[in-house]
Amino acid sequence: MQLAVGARSDVGMVRSGNEDSFFAEADDRRGVFVVADGMGGHAAGEVASEMAVQIVSRYLLPLEHIRDQEADDKMAQSLRDANRAIYERMLAEVDKQGMGTTASCLVLSGNQFLIGQVGDSRIYLLRDGALRQITKDHSYVQEQVDAGLLTPEQARYHPYSNVITRCVGANESVDVDLYRGESLPGDVFLVASDGLTGMVDDRRLQQILLARSSPGRIVDALIAEANGRGGLDNITAIVIQVGTVEVASSTDGAAGAAD
Repeated sequence: MQLAVGARSDVGMVRSGNEDSFFAEADDRRGVFVVADGMGGHAAGEVASEMAVQIVSRYLLPLEHIRDQEADDKMAQSLRDANRAIYERMLAEVDKQGMGTTASCLVLSGNQFLIGQVGDSRIYLLRDGALRQITKDHSYVQEQVDAGLLTPEQARYHPYSNVITRCVGANESVDVDLYRGESLPGDVFLVASDGLTGMVDDRRLQQILLARSSPGRIVDALIAEANGRGGLDNITAIVIQVGTVEVASSTDGAAGAAD
């Protein structure tokens, strides 16, 4: 498969430190991409996100085939192991109390994608000009939207829009959402922290991702857009453009979620 990748993290316009971490590596066999947004203060959030990225990427890098249950199990286990390691460190070190991190993890291989998700960082798919958020936020406002108490637009500007209901490391165990589906030539994936998606609405994200430009330039444009709108948080974005894929003998159905 052929993947073109751009990735960058920016401190933003307000924060003094960057608690986001990311991983992006691709070759002709597969691509592995992770974005983690830490919390708990600079000394703790940065540690949590770095730990998550290191542990998860170590699990996912050996994956070359993601069509089977074993790949699902490895994705989920990578996040559970990261959760346990961060949780144990939080208990052991006084200055790490309350730390945790989001984690949005994407593996592309053959003509398939596999996603593991905890928190409110996001993964989008741009296909045939239409942008779709694949992952679902683990957040207070998303729960209110699901219950019919808030519209998506109201949720976007709600004072509790940054309150998440699930993260890696805050508790002894964590539930992981898994998504899988088919990848097609021309697809564009975006993996991003809420420092981007909280500042730039989906319509503007779509416009920028549609630009006929390299992934690196698109990432720069996304970060500039978020900073231009205030840059209230750290901003991390990975853009993956799919060139060609290896078509397998059968395909999975549409992407769905499972605990």
